[in-house]
Amino acid sequence: MLRSETVRKILSWYEGETPGLKSNLSRLLMHGRLAGTGRLVILPVDQGFEHGPARSFAPNPAAYDPHYLYELAIEAGVSGYAAPLGLLEQGADTFAGEVPLILKLNSGNSLASGSNDQALTATVEDAMRLGCVGVGFTIYPGSDSAYDMLEELREISVKAKSRGLMTVVWSYPRGGKVTKEGETAVDIIAYAAHMAALMGATIIKVKLPTSDIDLDAARPFYEKHAIKTEDAADRVRHIMQASFAGKRLVVFSGGAAKTPEELLDEVRAIRDGGGNGSIIGRNSFQRPKEEALHLLKQAMDIYA
Repeated sequence: MLRSETVRKILSWYEGETPGLKSNLSRLLMHGRLAGTGRLVILPVDQGFEHGPARSFAPNPAAYDPHYLYELAIEAGVSGYAAPLGLLEQGADTFAGEVPLILKLNSGNSLASGSNDQALTATVEDAMRLGCVGVGFTIYPGSDSAYDMLEELREISVKAKSRGLMTVVWSYPRGGKVTKEGETAVDIIAYAAHMAALMGATIIKVKLPTSDIDLDAARPFYEKHAIKTEDAADRVRHIMQASFAGKRLVVFSGGAAKTPEELLDEVRAIRDGGGNGSIIGRNSFQRPKEEALHLLKQAMDIYA
């Protein structure tokens, strides 16, 4: 399929990147139901590391099978499928070329206490071997490990981009001066998105922000400059503004399980605020397949 004008415009924002990276970004943007629209819905399945198998897959036991997850992504027509090494390997041959893949390179787990860090669990070479379009990496701005994670991301970005792979950065602030409630405050999420952009992220993944302002130092600037934060779409608009004036692709996490109506309301707010899309994991693979396919179609119809 020829690139749409929308996709051509998006590619023009990524100055200084290699033709290989732009080709892979184009592959992602031109795949699935949302091909050519500049919007994305990605299926992420890294929750097994983060929360354990039962908490992730017991609501829909079919999802214990890695092939099921590939089939869900392909049948739904999502833009891409992001997962750790083992999940992508188990299905890489059977489903080669049927959906763009993003290899998550670092992971944490809920058995560790208070680490606010993640281990490197895959390599850029693994992503190349599996035919991925990009790699994913989590940073925790504010944590005691934040500087080490940023340095790891820098090294990985250099290697990935030299091989034409995109970098998708999960930017999840926590620790330091960030309160627990502040992890989703609009000023903190804007800061996290901006930091990912400064690190050279191709695509930025953040949580949908609340209207809270967490940093005392930021509050007067939000008040003085009348930054709108009451409406969800306005908050998304501010996150996009912090992401190089909307010149970086930003997708918002679907988060914990919620009702279809709640999820679709979030999708509408992301659309209306100019966000690029959603990355929907538990709200899809924890549902029976037909229900998940219907919900993902509804979300993509809203974006389309």
